[in-house]
Amino acid sequence: MDLKYKASKIKAVVFDVDGVMTDGSLTFDENGVEYKTFNAKDGQGIVMLNRAGFVTAIITARENGTVRHRFNNLGMTKLYEGQKNKIAALNAFMEEFNLKPEEIAYMGDDLPDICVLKTVGLACAPADAVCEVLETAEFICKKNGGRGAVREMCDFILKSTGKYELMMEKFFIK
Repeated sequence: MDLKYKASKIKAVVFDVDGVMTDGSLTFDENGVEYKTFNAKDGQGIVMLNRAGFVTAIITARENGTVRHRFNNLGMTKLYEGQKNKIAALNAFMEEFNLKPEEIAYMGDDLPDICVLKTVGLACAPADAVCEVLETAEFICKKNGGRGAVREMCDFILKSTGKYELMMEKFFIK
């Protein structure tokens, strides 16, 4: 099926964090406090999705205050932390927001994401995802995780749904 057509049916966009919203690096200080670096352009893509009316969410296996801060800062809809079973989180998300799998896009980069990628309507991956994810994903970004892949996916969905120009006119072009 044509990817633009599949993307045109999307109502919700869900992301993994490490390796997707970040480059996958884990930085700790001497007290064990974890730090993450996020890409501003990726964040702007998520903000545009929110403003266009998409439901946005994070499903991550880790628990981290930096992720909670980024989630809140971007105005995202739902955060699932500490999710070792990501498909259970996806099912809860679909139930809470009355969504069908084909209405959801997901971006993941590693083995725990494959179960979700096989379930959703638009399976996406950054260019530097592991081989098994790249074999599963339908939309593979040209950019790496934490380096613009999220924005690439957001722009593709916004353009495929006809909402990209509206975002440009409404929020950015005067």
